[in-house]
Amino acid sequence: MEGTYRQEGDYLIPNLALPEDPEYQICKYGRMRRSYLKEHRPVLYANLLTSGTLHRHLAEIDQACNERMEIIVSAMAKQEGVTEALKATDQMEWVRRMNSIRSRAEEIILQELVFA
Repeated sequence: MEGTYRQEGDYLIPNLALPEDPEYQICKYGRMRRSYLKEHRPVLYANLLTSGTLHRHLAEIDQACNERMEIIVSAMAKQEGVTEALKATDQMEWVRRMNSIRSRAEEIILQELVFA
Protein backbone atom coordinates (compact mmCIF):
# COMPACT_ATOMS: atom_id res chain seq x y z
CA MET A 1 0.00 0.00 0.00
CA GLU A 2 1.20 3.51 -0.81
CA GLY A 3 1.44 6.25 1.80
CA THR A 4 2.26 5.99 5.47
CA TYR A 5 0.11 4.30 8.07
CA ARG A 6 0.05 3.89 11.82
CA GLN A 7 -1.12 0.83 13.73
CA GLU A 8 -4.18 1.28 15.95
CA GLY A 9 -4.97 -2.09 17.45
CA ASP A 10 -5.67 -4.42 14.52
CA TYR A 11 -6.17 -1.59 12.04
CA LEU A 12 -3.85 0.46 9.85
CA ILE A 13 -4.91 4.11 9.90
CA PRO A 14 -3.55 6.35 7.08
CA ASN A 15 -1.55 9.40 8.11
CA LEU A 16 -3.51 12.10 6.34
CA ALA A 17 -2.83 15.81 6.45
CA LEU A 18 -4.49 18.67 4.65
CA PRO A 19 -2.26 20.87 2.50
CA GLU A 20 -1.34 24.23 3.93
CA ASP A 21 -3.65 26.99 2.80
CA PRO A 22 -1.91 30.04 1.38
CA GLU A 23 -2.30 33.35 3.15
CA TYR A 24 -4.64 34.77 0.47
CA GLN A 25 -7.89 35.99 2.02
CA ILE A 26 -10.90 34.93 -0.05
CA CYS A 27 -13.06 37.99 -0.72
CA LYS A 28 -16.42 38.72 -2.30
CA TYR A 29 -16.14 36.87 -5.61
CA GLY A 30 -14.41 33.84 -4.11
CA ARG A 31 -17.16 33.49 -1.52
CA MET A 32 -19.81 33.86 -4.22
CA ARG A 33 -18.10 31.12 -6.24
CA ARG A 34 -18.00 28.83 -3.21
CA SER A 35 -21.74 29.36 -2.59
CA TYR A 36 -22.49 28.70 -6.26
CA LEU A 37 -20.44 25.50 -6.26
CA LYS A 38 -22.11 24.25 -3.06
CA GLU A 39 -25.62 24.85 -4.36
CA HIS A 40 -25.39 24.16 -8.09
CA ARG A 41 -22.25 22.05 -8.67
CA PRO A 42 -21.96 19.82 -5.58
CA VAL A 43 -19.86 17.15 -7.29
CA LEU A 44 -17.25 19.67 -8.46
CA TYR A 45 -17.31 21.29 -5.02
CA ALA A 46 -16.73 17.91 -3.33
CA ASN A 47 -13.90 17.05 -5.75
CA LEU A 48 -12.14 20.37 -5.15
CA LEU A 49 -12.63 20.05 -1.40
CA THR A 50 -11.36 16.48 -1.12
CA SER A 51 -8.40 17.10 -3.41
CA GLY A 52 -7.36 20.10 -1.32
CA THR A 53 -7.55 22.56 -4.21
CA LEU A 54 -10.73 24.44 -3.24
CA HIS A 55 -8.95 27.35 -1.55
CA ARG A 56 -6.56 27.78 -4.48
CA HIS A 57 -9.47 27.65 -6.96
CA LEU A 58 -11.44 30.27 -5.00
CA ALA A 59 -8.36 32.50 -4.72
CA GLU A 60 -7.75 32.28 -8.49
CA ILE A 61 -11.39 33.14 -9.24
CA ASP A 62 -11.31 36.03 -6.78
CA GLN A 63 -8.11 37.48 -8.22
CA ALA A 64 -9.31 37.05 -11.81
CA CYS A 65 -12.60 38.78 -11.01
CA ASN A 66 -10.88 41.72 -9.33
CA GLU A 67 -8.46 42.17 -12.23
CA ARG A 68 -11.22 41.84 -14.83
CA MET A 69 -13.40 44.31 -12.88
CA GLU A 70 -10.67 46.95 -13.00
CA ILE A 71 -10.16 46.46 -16.74
CA ILE A 72 -13.86 46.57 -17.60
CA VAL A 73 -14.62 49.58 -15.39
CA SER A 74 -11.75 51.64 -16.78
CA ALA A 75 -12.63 50.72 -20.38
CA MET A 76 -16.32 51.54 -19.91
CA ALA A 77 -15.53 54.80 -18.14
CA LYS A 78 -13.23 55.85 -20.97
CA GLN A 79 -15.79 54.84 -23.60
CA GLU A 80 -18.62 56.74 -21.88
CA GLY A 81 -16.54 59.84 -21.14
CA VAL A 82 -16.56 59.53 -17.36
CA THR A 83 -13.41 61.48 -16.51
CA GLU A 84 -11.84 63.37 -13.64
CA ALA A 85 -13.04 66.57 -15.29
CA LEU A 86 -16.64 65.38 -14.91
CA LYS A 87 -15.88 64.47 -11.31
CA ALA A 88 -14.62 68.00 -10.67
CA THR A 89 -17.57 69.74 -12.32
CA ASP A 90 -20.53 67.50 -11.43
CA GLN A 91 -19.67 65.04 -8.72
CA MET A 92 -23.15 63.53 -8.35
CA GLU A 93 -23.36 62.79 -12.08
CA TRP A 94 -19.93 61.16 -11.93
CA VAL A 95 -21.04 58.97 -8.99
CA ARG A 96 -24.25 57.99 -10.80
CA ARG A 97 -22.38 57.02 -13.95
CA MET A 98 -19.63 55.13 -12.09
CA ASN A 99 -22.19 53.18 -10.07
CA SER A 100 -23.95 52.24 -13.30
CA ILE A 101 -20.65 51.17 -14.88
CA ARG A 102 -19.64 49.09 -11.83
CA SER A 103 -23.03 47.41 -11.75
CA ARG A 104 -22.85 46.43 -15.42
CA ALA A 105 -19.24 45.29 -15.09
CA GLU A 106 -20.12 43.13 -12.10
CA GLU A 107 -22.94 41.46 -14.05
CA ILE A 108 -20.45 40.57 -16.78
CA ILE A 109 -17.94 39.19 -14.30
CA LEU A 110 -20.50 37.12 -12.46
CA GLN A 111 -21.70 35.50 -15.67
CA GLU A 112 -18.23 34.93 -17.13
CA LEU A 113 -16.27 33.78 -14.10
CA VAL A 114 -18.30 33.14 -10.96
CA PHE A 115 -21.37 31.33 -12.31
CA ALA A 116 -19.63 29.54 -15.18
